[in-house]
Amino acid sequence: MKTRNTILATASLLLVANCATITRGSKDVLEIRTDPVGAEVQTSNGFSCGSTPCAIKMPRRSEFVVDITKPGCKPMRVNVTHKTAGGGAAGVAGNVLVGGVIGLAVDAGTGASQDLVPNPVDVKLEC
Repeated sequence: MKTRNTILATASLLLVANCATITRGSKDVLEIRTDPVGAEVQTSNGFSCGSTPCAIKMPRRSEFVVDITKPGCKPMRVNVTHKTAGGGAAGVAGNVLVGGVIGLAVDAGTGASQDLVPNPVDVKLEC
């Protein structure tokens, strides 16, 4: 009985410990909006969408370039990176308070405490 309680307590602690990974996930939705609409989007990490406005699900810990093209318009390039988000910081703080070193490592490894910036990517094309 004592062993079972210890196992349950340990399992509960591990589940609570990686707060940001559980509550936010390791992916973020990057929105790309252009004026005028209908531009093609290609990212340096292999994602694309055929016509703006569009949204692409990306790993939160990504750094990449967004190339935006439309016939008759000047091509645009936007650098996207990541930063620790308010909600992500709260998840990390929860890990520290609970003593979840494992959860802290999981959140850091998955990028769950990060947000993509800029997001949304708003671009006015020169046509």
